[in-house]
Amino acid sequence: MTIAGCGDSDSSSSKASASPSPSPSSSASAVPPPKLVDGPLPGITAGTKFDEKPTVAKGSGDPSKDLAVKTVIAGSGKAVAENDFVQVNYLGQVWSTAKVFDNSYDRKTPLVIQLAQGGIIDGWRYGLAGRKVGSRVEMAVPPTWGYGTTGNAQAGIKGTDTLVFVIDIQDSFNAKSSAKGTTVAQSDAGLPKVGTNTDGKAPSVTIPKADPPKKLVSNYVLESDGAVVKEAQSILCQFKGVVWSTGKEFESTYSQGRLSQFAIKDMESVVKGLAQGITGKKVGSRVMIVAPADLAYGNTPPSGGAIKKGDTLVFSVDILAAM
Repeated sequence: MTIAGCGDSDSSSSKASASPSPSPSSSASAVPPPKLVDGPLPGITAGTKFDEKPTVAKGSGDPSKDLAVKTVIAGSGKAVAENDFVQVNYLGQVWSTAKVFDNSYDRKTPLVIQLAQGGIIDGWRYGLAGRKVGSRVEMAVPPTWGYGTTGNAQAGIKGTDTLVFVIDIQDSFNAKSSAKGTTVAQSDAGLPKVGTNTDGKAPSVTIPKADPPKKLVSNYVLESDGAVVKEAQSILCQFKGVVWSTGKEFESTYSQGRLSQFAIKDMESVVKGLAQGITGKKVGSRVMIVAPADLAYGNTPPSGGAIKKGDTLVFSVDILAAM
């Protein structure tokens, strides 16, 4: 693979998030699904609104040996399923001491992570499945479905610690996700036209019978009102890549049936035009990017593929999330 291989949903880079705390220990092994119970759970004493940094009391008595999960605030969005990516704010602390070992609220950057085996602790994987976007969920995770008997030294977590999390589910994404912005006119007859469908299927990319531009083009197809993507960030996206000269698709998340996640800076070393075309665009948008050969693969294209020396590439990119 040429693009998604730099950061697809199965790669280690997709698991490298803003914080290590929800990621599993390297020594964690597969365990049977937990029994979900309602409690006990410590009270949330301040920051009780959705997406507001919470303050959580110390655990009282012994925690449950099962996975205690409670929806504190019920959202009305779509239900989260296993293998979905979730965008959340969260706080984690130790049951017995109330010591906060991590939170995303202070970083002012939500976490985007996949609810997949091996990509996240099992407590999150099982505890968030079925909860709806817009919900605040509190859970107490025993070591069995957390970091096991080895704990997580980086986060200051011992192998005997039950962990308490408060998680605000902002959004979720899967292989059927699309950009949802406002349609922007595509009036330049010398540029490709990209479909505006938002049904999760691959948009059409129609190449004009004209010479490709010599400079980078990055235009909105669907424009959202999200925050702009910064060069230091990573994005979660759907994309389709087409060769200008032949109209042939050379890679697509739609045909692979999975989303792609990659760091903008990493993309600079592969397809500079793609990285530059995404930077500064708004999250939630669909962008059409034309990358001339000098900002793509130049004279060293991937072997055996549809891209040849000197090819100009065209991308349709749905920027689903940035982190």
